[in-house]
Amino acid sequence: MCGYDGGMANFSTSDAKELRVGADFVLSDVDPGSTPNFKGDRDKLRKEFSEIDEELSELQEMLYANGRVSADTGAVLLVLQGMDTAGKGGVVRHVLGLVDPQGVDLASFGKPTEEELAHDFLWRIRKKLPRPGRIGVFDRSHYEDVLIHRVHGLSSADEIERRYGAIVDFERELVESGVRIVKVMLHISPEFQRENLEERLDRADKHWKYNPGDVTERGYWAEYQEAYEIALRRTSTEHAPWYCVPGDDKPYARMVVKYLLLDALRSMDLDWPEPDFDVDAEKRRLAES
Repeated sequence: MCGYDGGMANFSTSDAKELRVGADFVLSDVDPGSTPNFKGDRDKLRKEFSEIDEELSELQEMLYANGRVSADTGAVLLVLQGMDTAGKGGVVRHVLGLVDPQGVDLASFGKPTEEELAHDFLWRIRKKLPRPGRIGVFDRSHYEDVLIHRVHGLSSADEIERRYGAIVDFERELVESGVRIVKVMLHISPEFQRENLEERLDRADKHWKYNPGDVTERGYWAEYQEAYEIALRRTSTEHAPWYCVPGDDKPYARMVVKYLLLDALRSMDLDWPEPDFDVDAEKRRLAES
């Protein structure tokens, strides 16, 4: 593996990890249009974005290969949260599009069904966890059930408080089972969201992405910012920290997520699985066939 992460680089996994949410996190202190720890033009940004592609792809293939031969292989779970049009889908396309799709489990959580409402809020989440050797992606997640519920009063304050604790316990359980969790909030400005919604209305090929409810939810922008700040502070832990990534600059945000994903894969100390057959004997059989 190339292991590229320093030297003449303009960005690294260490730079990405500095966006970690701490106990004193204040969301309004994060400028959605900023590019922390990166200085350079668009060309340099494109270079940094693609510099680690080879290593990322190789590590993901190693993870998948190990998962094919052992159920004890760990997994990676990428949790993407953000206001509507924050770029979650773009991260999936531009970052996860670089790896073998066979090794990716993608799930998105919208309004719960009647069956899901009959269970605890984490019931439907557990059913979509990544299998051994996979990278799981939650495009929206279990955090919807504290964010939306807090903003719109869908659950009592006591229940929301219980859910923060349940999430922390749930994520600790996942980590102890071998799942690396990468949680990213893509933080955008209301002006940036307006531009994205205008584009969806102006372009016929974007109409399918437009949801009138997004404009309604803009009226609760301040409430959502408060809900995010509280949720991130309450659930950013040593075993499953949050990263608040400025999202107005889409290429930058995608780069940060890519480096965080690389860091998670590196932490697994992966190698190719040992074959369960005699390689030399198989070479002889093949030559004689």
